[in-house]
Amino acid sequence: MSLELSHVCGAIAPSPTLSINAKANEMRAKGLDVISFCAGEPDFVTPQYIRTAAHEALDMGLTRYTPVSGTIGLRRAICDKLRRENELDYTPDQIIVSNGAKASIYTALAAIVNPGDEVIIPTPCWVSYPEMVRIAGGVPVLVEGKAEKNFIVEAEDLAPFVTERTKALILNTPNNPNGCVWNRRQIQNIAALAVKSGFYVISDEIYEKLIYDGEEHVSIASINEEIYAQTIVINGVSKAYAMTGWRIGYAAGPKKIIKAMSSFQSQVASGSNSIAQYAAEEALKSPKGPDCIEQMRRAYDVRRKDIVARLNAIPGIHCQMPKGAFYVMLDVRELLGKSCGNVVLDNTEALASQLLERAWVAVVPGEAFCAQGFCRMSYATSLERIHVGVERIRTFVDMLS
Repeated sequence: MSLELSHVCGAIAPSPTLSINAKANEMRAKGLDVISFCAGEPDFVTPQYIRTAAHEALDMGLTRYTPVSGTIGLRRAICDKLRRENELDYTPDQIIVSNGAKASIYTALAAIVNPGDEVIIPTPCWVSYPEMVRIAGGVPVLVEGKAEKNFIVEAEDLAPFVTERTKALILNTPNNPNGCVWNRRQIQNIAALAVKSGFYVISDEIYEKLIYDGEEHVSIASINEEIYAQTIVINGVSKAYAMTGWRIGYAAGPKKIIKAMSSFQSQVASGSNSIAQYAAEEALKSPKGPDCIEQMRRAYDVRRKDIVARLNAIPGIHCQMPKGAFYVMLDVRELLGKSCGNVVLDNTEALASQLLERAWVAVVPGEAFCAQGFCRMSYATSLERIHVGVERIRTFVDMLS
C-alpha cells in the first residue's frame, strides 16, 4: 500500500496571494508595521442592514440545512437581480448557490470538463483559474494580454488557440488582477467566436459593481440566445457588498449544467451556510443596497486615482489606470536585473520578497497571475496606508543599484 499523496494534490501550487499575506501577517505578529496590498478583500464592514438580517435569521432559528442549490428565497432574489441589472432571464432551477464564487467556478468546471479538455484563459489571470482547470482534469491554455492593449484579449487573439479540444473560455470582466474591462463590441465578438466554435464561456462577473470612468459592464450571456445557452455566469456578494467572510457565490446557466453542478456539490460540500444565505438574500433585495455599494465604489475611485498618480511618479515604475475592480498592475520591468544588497532582482518574486523584508510592504508578484514583469497591488485599503506604503516603495526603489 502506498502512503503517497494523490498526484492531483501533489501538483497543486499554493495560492501566492495567500502565502504572501500569511508571511505579512507573521511579520505583523512580531510587531512590524507591514502594509499589505495583497488581499482581494474590501476593507469596509458588511453594511448594517445585511448584518441585521443575519441576526434576525438567527433569532428565528433558521439554522438547519438548506437545499443543496440554495434557499428558494435567495435563488429568486438572484433571478430578480440578474433580470433587473443584467438583462438575463433565469428561473430558480437555473441557479446554484455555493461557498463563494471560487467554489462556483470549480463546480462549473467539474460539471463540463473531461480529462484532456482545454480551457482558454486570458492572462494576466486570477491565480486559481489554471489550478482549478488542472484539478478538474483539464488543460489550461493561456492567451497573453498585452499591457499595450490594456491587457484586453480580443476574439482575434483567442481564435488561434481554439481547437477541437476546446471546452470552455474563462472570461473575467472587470478583471482581477489588472482591472481591465471588456467593452460591448469586444464581448460581442467573443460571443460570436464561442457560438461558432461551440465552446462554453464561464463568465466571472464578481467585480461588476466596481467600475469607473463611465465604463459599462456587459454580461456575455445577454448578447443573444445562442451564447446565453453556452454561458455559465458566476457572481456573488463578497466584493460588492463587502461580504467576503460570508462565503456566498452563485452560478446561473443552462438547467442541465446547474443540475450537474448541484449533484456534484451535494457530494462534496452540501449547501452553503444558512444564515449567510438569508443575509445575502437581503443584500440583493434591499433598496439600501445600491447606496451602500456606491459609497464604497466612490471611495475606491478616489484611492484608484491617488495610487496610480503616486506610483507613476516613482522612476522605473509604470501603471495604467484600471477601469474596474480594486487592483492596479505595476509594470516593474525596468527594475528587474537591479540589485538589492546582495540579491539580484531577476524576477518579480524576488522583488516582492525583498520589498516585504526591507520596506515592510507586501505586493503580489506577477508570476502568480502569469504576468512576468508586473506586480499586483490592491487599493482596498485606506488613503493613509496607501500614502505610507507607496512612499516606502519609492524609498526601496531609490536604494536599488
